[in-house]
Amino acid sequence: MQFKREKLDLVLITPARNEAAFIEGTIKSVITQTLKPKRWIIVSDGSTDDTDSIVAKYAEKHSWIELVRRPERKDRQFAAKVHSFNAGYEKLKHIQYDLIGNLDADVTFEPAYLEFLVNQFTSDNNLGVAGTPFMEDGVLVYDHGYIDQNHVSGACQIFRKECFEQIGGYTPIKGGGIDWTAVTSARMMGWRTWTFTEKVFHHHRKMGTGNGSFLMSRFRHGQKDYYLGGHPLWQLMRGVFQMTRKPYLLGGAFLMLGYAHGVVFRVKRPLSKELINFHRSEQMERVSALAAKIFGRVKNKMQK
Repeated sequence: MQFKREKLDLVLITPARNEAAFIEGTIKSVITQTLKPKRWIIVSDGSTDDTDSIVAKYAEKHSWIELVRRPERKDRQFAAKVHSFNAGYEKLKHIQYDLIGNLDADVTFEPAYLEFLVNQFTSDNNLGVAGTPFMEDGVLVYDHGYIDQNHVSGACQIFRKECFEQIGGYTPIKGGGIDWTAVTSARMMGWRTWTFTEKVFHHHRKMGTGNGSFLMSRFRHGQKDYYLGGHPLWQLMRGVFQMTRKPYLLGGAFLMLGYAHGVVFRVKRPLSKELINFHRSEQMERVSALAAKIFGRVKNKMQK
């Protein structure tokens, strides 16, 4: 006997600041989905380009799309994404839903993408956060044969409502790491978080280019790794690995320099000691697993 699947309602929130070059592609991707969101709040964070007019054009045609306008501002910081998201979240207070998604304004995906992710929640009641890998310029950004699938990239994160409420939503961290903090907090509280590799989305603005050069973005990532509590041994291994990728040597070097900057200047960490300890324990578990894997390969070669 077959039972009908439980229907889970999805809502989306998209913080957008001067995304006229990309947001129409994102909107077209969502309105052509086989499973559409119940509501989609697009929050224009003081945009000064044509973002608002593009969104308004589609909101007139689709009643489930709503444009929210925030005042214009001069500074650009990661915490602003949280404030914009929360402005959209306020609009959903009186709406019944099961899943809530944070969707960037510069992504596209195939028509069955959202339905695929919603189905993962349907089949796993302990799934708290889900997403997929993503591509830039036709290339997969992370190789999930090496990257931990427990992490879900911030450009498209879908949360179970209960999970999102339990972690207290996104934390407005000025220097970044808000997506990582949310996912790691969910795991610390016992939820499963997972990147499903069966699908991908396309990210149209290359990561780390919004606020300067690639090498400076590596430096800032290193700083972020420090204040988010990353273990020094893990950071060393990460830096060495990044040296093997373009730009060779420099990318990893700037990553480690950013971390060293945090150590030297004792940058204040915005997270709880509990979350930092949980994060470091996960990193050391992965180091141990990697060491065991390498040792096993060496042992097999010596026995041949």
